[in-house]
Amino acid sequence: MIPVCQITTARVDAAGFPAAGAGAAVSFLGIVRGEEDGAPIRGLLYEAYQPMAGRQLQAVGRELTARFPALLEARLVHRIGSIPVGEIALLVQTAAPHRADAFAACQFAVDRIKQLLPIWKQGEPAV
Repeated sequence: MIPVCQITTARVDAAGFPAAGAGAAVSFLGIVRGEEDGAPIRGLLYEAYQPMAGRQLQAVGRELTARFPALLEARLVHRIGSIPVGEIALLVQTAAPHRADAFAACQFAVDRIKQLLPIWKQGEPAV
């Protein structure tokens, strides 16, 4: 299984998952909320050094498949640029024959992405 790993400026779509034959699928949607550090915002601006961020996301995908060999499918997508409140900034989806592997793999991927990816965010103040 080779996970889909993508850094994008396009709107993230969580549809079309999982693979046929999976007994369990877990999706994490990191959604931009309407406040940052207690202040209202209209969105978040995510900035990245894309070549490094892409390599790091691929590394997370490789680590994920090595650690969770039962995975049937995985999708790791991080959006960058200006993202309005209510839209997806981070999508992690995992599918496996059983729920324990799907949940554990999703949690692991989210945590590793937060630890490793050179992506920075700042709030865009509400007008």
